[in-house]
Order: sequence, then C-alpha cells, then structure tokens
Amino acid sequence: MAVEVSDAPGAKRYEARVDGKAEVAGVAEYIRTTELIAFVHTEVSPEYEGRGVGSALARTALDEARAANLRVLATCPFFAGWIARHPDYQDLLYQSRSKVSD
Repeated sequence: MAVEVSDAPGAKRYEARVDGKAEVAGVAEYIRTTELIAFVHTEVSPEYEGRGVGSALARTALDEARAANLRVLATCPFFAGWIARHPDYQDLLYQSRSKVSD
C-alpha cells in the first residue's frame, strides 16, 4: 500500500491518499504562522486505520515543518503521541519563551 501525502494550504490541512486513489484516506488539520505550525486535529478513515496513514501524515508534515524552519505545537493527541514515540522529531516542538507569571 502506497500512501501519498500532500499539503492542501487552502483547506489548512495535509491530505493522505492511498494507492493513487482520489479519495482522501486521512487528514491532519493545522494552523500556520510564519514561525509556527500547530497541528490541531488528525483523522483517518476507519477503513485505513492501523495501516500507516496517520504515521505518513505526521512524518510528511513534520519533515516539511523542519524544512520550512517552523516550530511545532502538537495540540492534536495523535501528533503529540507520535512525536513522543519518535525522538528525532522532538527538537521541532515549540517551547514558550514567555517569562510572564501570575
């Protein structure tokens, strides 16, 4: 099974397709600024769950974030868990630099 992932900036999401089909097998929605990309929701169609579609979405999106020199805010539980299991992507995580406290 070949998973192809592409950025759909107009829809503010990455889309995964399987074996060249037009049908979208999964998406990773994001909010992007000039310095940061926040992954807010990931969803894989039930028929493709457990087949690597989510991992392909995460890997492609994070590789593109690295190439664009963007920090990553993983508010989506899938992305947060995936990054936690793949230490080579943890350097991308956004770290707040604010010194403000209550």
